[in-house]
Amino acid sequence: MRTATYFFIFLNLSLALFEEPAVYPLPFLATSVLEVLCLLVFLGRLTHFAKVTLHNVFWKDTKNICIMVAILLSLTDLGICGVFRLYGVRSVRWSRIVRPIFLINFAESRQIRRAFRSIRNTLPEITYVFLLFMFSLLMFSLMALKLFGERNLQTAEGLPYFRNYLEIVFDLYVLVTTANSPDVMMPAFDFSSWYALFFIAFVIVNTYIFMSLFLAVVYNNYKKHLKVMPGGGCD
Repeated sequence: MRTATYFFIFLNLSLALFEEPAVYPLPFLATSVLEVLCLLVFLGRLTHFAKVTLHNVFWKDTKNICIMVAILLSLTDLGICGVFRLYGVRSVRWSRIVRPIFLINFAESRQIRRAFRSIRNTLPEITYVFLLFMFSLLMFSLMALKLFGERNLQTAEGLPYFRNYLEIVFDLYVLVTTANSPDVMMPAFDFSSWYALFFIAFVIVNTYIFMSLFLAVVYNNYKKHLKVMPGGGCD
């Protein structure tokens, strides 16, 4: 039963590869039949669990409620999408986001729930570091706007360079990953090589300091919450 449950959970999650927009698109009817089959298996698994569990215990368990709600939402969304397709109207399968609920909430997934709850408990404690990082990013973006916005610089494609604040925030956010380095600074560097100091300072502060601090806080808090789980379980 455990193997069958994991197989259908994996099949249900894999449908995203074949549903429009998809990597390997399959007809809507084929993916719909597979999804209904998976949902019926989940419903049967839940019904079997209800038969061997006390009534009060079953309905007090939030995991069971989550699974039932996810099944209902998935069937409703599938039906609405099917009606839209009959009338030639394109729609988005918004219920895909509830599919991981099946992986988390079945009784066999205790270790996954343990990891999930550790992540959930860690999030509030890393908020302060994240807010400090965002404040630094916004301040550097404002400095970039003042430094380069009035100099009429252009990118290699002939587009305005660092004249829109929101675009600057996005470009510098990408620079934190160094994905657009050193391209993002070349128009300013061509104007004056001294402007490279701005980008060097940005990378040192945000990439090397804040990202390392962020990773350390996430790791330490996650490990702390993982250790304090009573009996190693999350039920």
